[in-house]
Amino acid sequence: MFRTSEQEHSYRFGDHGPKYLQRGPFTDIGVVTLQPGQHFPAHKHCKIEENFLTIAGEVHMYVDEKLQVLGVGDFVRCEPGEAHFVVNRGKEPWKAVFIKAPYDPTDGVTVDWTPEDDSASA
Repeated sequence: MFRTSEQEHSYRFGDHGPKYLQRGPFTDIGVVTLQPGQHFPAHKHCKIEENFLTIAGEVHMYVDEKLQVLGVGDFVRCEPGEAHFVVNRGKEPWKAVFIKAPYDPTDGVTVDWTPEDDSASA
């Protein structure tokens, strides 16, 4: 058995970004937060699927450059190879649970793409 608390972990970028609750051996699980105006750069995985369940706020997620507007309760799975870019264009923080599987900390590729809308360049 493994048990932890979100309060025992930190966001990658201070007040936003991913916060891993578990890394391996089979999955990565955590929460991700973006403050209004913040974004997470486009990236993809070769073997990993990445899943998001929105638990607070709203976010614009582009999956292979197609816009998905996610609100509380919305779930998205990004298949291996699907590039995803996330930006909070709202007025409140966005928070989601994420699950990545199978576990492979080396499987991440930055994609040089952002939406043309300048509001995404926070």
